[in-house]
Amino acid sequence: MKTSSILAIFISGCLLVSFNSCKKTKDVIDVPSDQTPTGGAQSGGTAVTPTNPVTATTTCDYNFSDTTLTNHGWTKAFDDHFSGDLSNWYALTGGVTNEVMCNEPANAKIVNGELQISAKKETVTGPVTVGSTAQQTFNYTSASITSNQVFSASTATPKLMIVARVKMASGYGLTSVFNSFGTNWPTNGQINFFQVGGNDTREYSTNYFYGTQPSQNTVVGGMQYNPVNSDLSSCYHVFMTEWSQASLKYYIDGRLVETKTGDVPQLFNKQQSLGLSLPVGGMFYNNFVPANIQVGTMYVSYIKVFTSK
Repeated sequence: MKTSSILAIFISGCLLVSFNSCKKTKDVIDVPSDQTPTGGAQSGGTAVTPTNPVTATTTCDYNFSDTTLTNHGWTKAFDDHFSGDLSNWYALTGGVTNEVMCNEPANAKIVNGELQISAKKETVTGPVTVGSTAQQTFNYTSASITSNQVFSASTATPKLMIVARVKMASGYGLTSVFNSFGTNWPTNGQINFFQVGGNDTREYSTNYFYGTQPSQNTVVGGMQYNPVNSDLSSCYHVFMTEWSQASLKYYIDGRLVETKTGDVPQLFNKQQSLGLSLPVGGMFYNNFVPANIQVGTMYVSYIKVFTSK
């Protein structure tokens, strides 16, 4: 995806930096009629957000071997171990509606072979939103990066496996996010591989979006919360998502957690960039209290993508 395309998404008001899903209010989410594209239910309605009845078993500092897939016909299409620079990614600059930080490229850096995306308490002046010429003062900074390469479960590569080894950020007001998205949101879709609120790091949510008209998500019930048996900010865990024409299958530390079907076939052949971000505030928090913000860091060991016929 070209830089100009990314900025066009923001200028149009589609908030595809934070990719936060609906605010969490136990089991029921009320969606306003002017819902932004980060919402998880159909505009103007009410959706019940399910929680997985099974608590997923995790393995602290779990690692992943490429041969797990390559020995079974998968081909590696992308591999960033963050041992060099961030040339595979584009860093965004500016604020995001409903969030309180300014995204700054300097907040995404490689340290000792891992990517660190940090939310900091500091005063800066920057674009009100990414791509805007209007400026404002922010009291917090963070980072949001998107891949220069695009990916798709498609006729040419019917299956895609997206792999991320991550240690989540802990702290009220933060949300660790990894997803993929296309231009003209949501006509080319969006897939949330994980979202982890820093105030509750013993669960993660997943979601996906699609619509035939820009800014109009038509997927209902795409979001799910998945409880886990450990603190996702205490050590590294591997999140894998298998994207095929029929389904999205979500794994943590090698174990299948959930499968989404529904409108997933609409995402087939839709090219999407990968996104990593650590928003401060936003729609993930209900009755958000800025005074309670705690800054922190999301650590990423690697991001990999595999394809299969």
